[in-house]
Amino acid sequence: MTADAGLTAWHWQPQPQAERLVQELIGGVVARCAPARELAGRMRRESGTRFADWVDHVVVPGSVALEADLRAAGFALCEDVSGAYWSNGDGLFPDVLLRDASVVAIAVESVADVAAALDVAPRIEGDPLARMRRARLGVGDGGELWAIERHGHVGFAPPVGSVGLPYVRHLDAFRTRPRALGFAPTRALIEAAVRDVGRDTACDLFFAAERDYWQRRNRAARVQKARQDRLGLGWANHDHHTYRSSRGAFRDLIACLELLGMHCRERFYAGGEAGWGAQVLEQSATGVVVFADVDMTPEELAGDFAHDGLPDREELGTVGLWCALHGEAFLEAGMHHLEATFAYDDARAQLAEAGVASMPPFTDYPWLHQCFTEGERWAVDGGRIGTLLADRRITPTQAEQFRSQGAIGSHLEILERNQGFKGFNQKGVSEIIARTDPRRQAR
Repeated sequence: MTADAGLTAWHWQPQPQAERLVQELIGGVVARCAPARELAGRMRRESGTRFADWVDHVVVPGSVALEADLRAAGFALCEDVSGAYWSNGDGLFPDVLLRDASVVAIAVESVADVAAALDVAPRIEGDPLARMRRARLGVGDGGELWAIERHGHVGFAPPVGSVGLPYVRHLDAFRTRPRALGFAPTRALIEAAVRDVGRDTACDLFFAAERDYWQRRNRAARVQKARQDRLGLGWANHDHHTYRSSRGAFRDLIACLELLGMHCRERFYAGGEAGWGAQVLEQSATGVVVFADVDMTPEELAGDFAHDGLPDREELGTVGLWCALHGEAFLEAGMHHLEATFAYDDARAQLAEAGVASMPPFTDYPWLHQCFTEGERWAVDGGRIGTLLADRRITPTQAEQFRSQGAIGSHLEILERNQGFKGFNQKGVSEIIARTDPRRQAR
């Protein structure tokens, strides 16, 4: 990927025709499956999420007409060891399998958890600690509801055997990694996990640990996770994970993410007044997306800043100051935010009832709605404040503000995507980044 291609290769567009077709296919199965209808209602009422956003794949009887509709809506015929399936790379849609069946399969973090939460006793296919497991949760009048749990496996049939003890060992290592010691120890842990369990499973384990660390430091996350766990769903509705990076650490951040099989997708630059940019990365086997933020200039966007690196500079923008106050998001600070998919208005209202307020929306399009929950305020280490003050990167007034009030550390982001839109809103992101600048957050 050349530097210019990083700016021009991805121009995501809404896919209304594909959305209509997928909604029709899912709706046809749900209409014939009472357990799916009941779960869909509970998802909306109890977690502020939409059933369709959890769907991993849908199975319906095939026909020549349906195949033509799939092609017209941007789906392409693919093949794996379990047979043919249809996939749409232009948007965020579940895969479609044409078989003599009517099945809708939802993605969850654990099939055992969702079965227990829904009080069903299915036969779970796939060994414990396998890369993929599935279970049938309910049967209706010609339709079936299944749950599927993936750990880096992209097929539709559970693989034979399991990862076993290495799975647990590497998850423990990621959860307890020595974040204060810099990138080298984490890089070594990633390399060891890739050797033992494979790149895709290592990526799944790593980000499970990252969500756990972020959640412990963010009350909004804990409130929403508890709501989703009442249904046994976990964080399988994650949309992207956001890391803030100092300029000097950006190349190390990208290198660690690429070890996990992530590839660089589109880049962002929000304009000269914003002073920051971002590299979006995606891991196709796991569906993990990362938004990596860094202070930068328009001129630097034209180069390969993700791999060439960015030299330190005296001035700190919003992202750089956050890192100077809290540490690197990839290391001791943890993620700035996780964005997950919701029924936007329902989620905001339900979280407000639980005492979690939301900031004003920064995107309000028919195909994309976004807002942050109110930020989690963290105490700031006095040594960090003293260094920033001595280097004249903050004023004495700002130093006192950070000592007495702390600074905003993290958020949960509430997202609703429609029409399969896979991109982001650059102008809106610029505005919200400005509103989260620690220098503007005095209470």
